[in-house]
Amino acid sequence: MAHWKKDFPLPLLQSIKAIVMDVDGVLTDGGIIYDSSGNEAKVFNAQDGLGISLAKKVGLLIIWITGRNSSVVERRAKELGVDFLVQGARGKAKALREACRSLKLSPKELAYIADDLNDYPAYMLAGLKIAVGNASEEIKEKADLLLSKEGGKGAVREAIEEILRRQGKYEEARRLFLEELEE
Repeated sequence: MAHWKKDFPLPLLQSIKAIVMDVDGVLTDGGIIYDSSGNEAKVFNAQDGLGISLAKKVGLLIIWITGRNSSVVERRAKELGVDFLVQGARGKAKALREACRSLKLSPKELAYIADDLNDYPAYMLAGLKIAVGNASEEIKEKADLLLSKEGGKGAVREAIEEILRRQGKYEEARRLFLEELEE
């Protein structure tokens, strides 16, 4: 179960308009798999994908920022309708500012789900800081919300559900998702 380190102000939580996340270590368990031909594979959690769908149903934007380049990530982002994808981001804070300009958002309107030091500068810009269960100590120390689940094992879904419930949008997101299944 997710744990709030302090009572996060509801007005700030209500102002969250987008969820930013790293890929390796947040959407995956951090493992990078190469076959003998050099092809890359990653394992994504389907429950995280459904969580992203729920967030999008109620208008939250999804931003992925990763330091690596991968056609697998591009494919998964396209499947889930990710609103802004940055790959090969050495400086994630710069990439985050670019995403904010493009999507007309303030960094304070962002929830950032992180796992390690390469996220730290961008993470510190976000209004709501979220650490996966197996995040580095530096990320956990600055987190507003500590997740019980590890990266690639449902952490993104846990974070999204927590945000949607606190914003009073979870039931609407669930209803919209289920209605779409009946069509």
